[in-house]
Amino acid sequence: MTSQQTTNTGTLAVERRTIDMVPKDERHGTPLNQFTLWFGGNMQITAIVTGLIAVAIFHAEPLTAILAVLVGNVIGGVTMALHSGQGPRMGLPQMISSRAQFGVLGATLPLVLVICMYLGFASTGAALSGSAINHLLGIPTAAGSAPIVGILIFGALTVIVSIFGYQLIHVLGRIATAAGILGFTYLFIQLFANYDVGATLGTGATDPATFMVCLTLGASWQMTYAPYVADYSRYLPADTSVATTFWSTFLGSVTGTQISMTLGILIGAVSGGALLEGPVGFVGHLAGPAYAAFAIYLVIIVGKLTANTLNAYGGIMSTVTVITSFNAETRISRRARSIYIIVFVALTMVIAIAASADFLNNFKNFVLLLLAVFIPWSIINLVDYYLISKERIDIPALYDRRGRYGAVNLTAIVSYGIGILVQIPFLTSDTYSMLGDFHGPLAGVLGGIDISWAVSMVVTFAVYYPWAKKTMKPPADMIYPPEYTAAQTGQIAVS
Repeated sequence: MTSQQTTNTGTLAVERRTIDMVPKDERHGTPLNQFTLWFGGNMQITAIVTGLIAVAIFHAEPLTAILAVLVGNVIGGVTMALHSGQGPRMGLPQMISSRAQFGVLGATLPLVLVICMYLGFASTGAALSGSAINHLLGIPTAAGSAPIVGILIFGALTVIVSIFGYQLIHVLGRIATAAGILGFTYLFIQLFANYDVGATLGTGATDPATFMVCLTLGASWQMTYAPYVADYSRYLPADTSVATTFWSTFLGSVTGTQISMTLGILIGAVSGGALLEGPVGFVGHLAGPAYAAFAIYLVIIVGKLTANTLNAYGGIMSTVTVITSFNAETRISRRARSIYIIVFVALTMVIAIAASADFLNNFKNFVLLLLAVFIPWSIINLVDYYLISKERIDIPALYDRRGRYGAVNLTAIVSYGIGILVQIPFLTSDTYSMLGDFHGPLAGVLGGIDISWAVSMVVTFAVYYPWAKKTMKPPADMIYPPEYTAAQTGQIAVS
């Protein structure tokens, strides 16, 4: 038997696996790789912009905003890291596990929403990184226009890394971690050296509604990673403990995000309207001399490339999961995988170029809306895996709509719908400006404090857990595909 670890896990080897299970003899790496991936992937310009939103749109007092997003990051980080713990045990990307709850065809409902999320985040990343590349190359970009050259270059880089896949993504995460530590430390020094940060403290809103919306920004950032995380832990050795995977992912993601959002909050506090004209340009200006700005633009590009590759890679995993739910395939060819990646990234570039000039407000609505639709999915997935199935999954049945999990599972779908609908009475246009003048009746009772996502967590759990406990019939132990078991005992050759 030829070792697949030798032939298929090299950094410059094109990954061949998509939604099929990773055999034990291809498992490699350590949980430290989870820390660097999520730390480096969050030391990036979009996280800075998310922190900026707390001050620029919600007018929060800086220290209040910093504390609120920290609480939100911790709450959301627990959820996303629990999903990460599923990877080593199942050896599968994250979203295919939804078939165990929603059914093989029913899982297309959350999957389509996940694909929209990947497209949205990837398009945002392309726009911001395109701006950094244009600054780096000295290409002027007219106000309100898209940095087309930069977007095209960044898209090409995203395609290359995504095609090579898992190994190169983790290498890029380590590079982004080192670059982010150096670059962000320098930016903090420049910020305090050139601006009176202390004078901004105590200025701005500190009321409970503002605190809650800032907390929601942090929580939503972390929780929208829930569909990603097992994609990047599934190659870890199968005996890697849930606790080790959890803490490596949690600490990396929460720490990297909090640093970036804190920088965004403070920059927003001292810059006023200047940052709204171009976050990337302002950060370059903050860096100072041309050589320093050049280095900071590189840091932005590396960090954003890491994050954007996660979007493209995960987007393809979800797309393939949707397609194969109808044809019962467990894998696709490398050529098909590459074509899907190219088409996906091309679409994100088109969206980035055509995006509205009202970037901050649209991005804020996008992030918060994602929280509304992914909270109930996350609760259903985690409750089933840890409390109902108790880490016992019939993996072959995930690919067979006539198998254990069926085509559609109404228990999960109805619970999911309730988890979304129950949020409506708590929504307010103060948080979601796209709602116009809408104020949910219960949001008014709470003084405008939007707790819709927290209500969704509680209600989805209360509906799904007792219902699923009665109706779900998990296997007595993990059931592996026959070829997976045979490969471990040397019964089949692997080339």
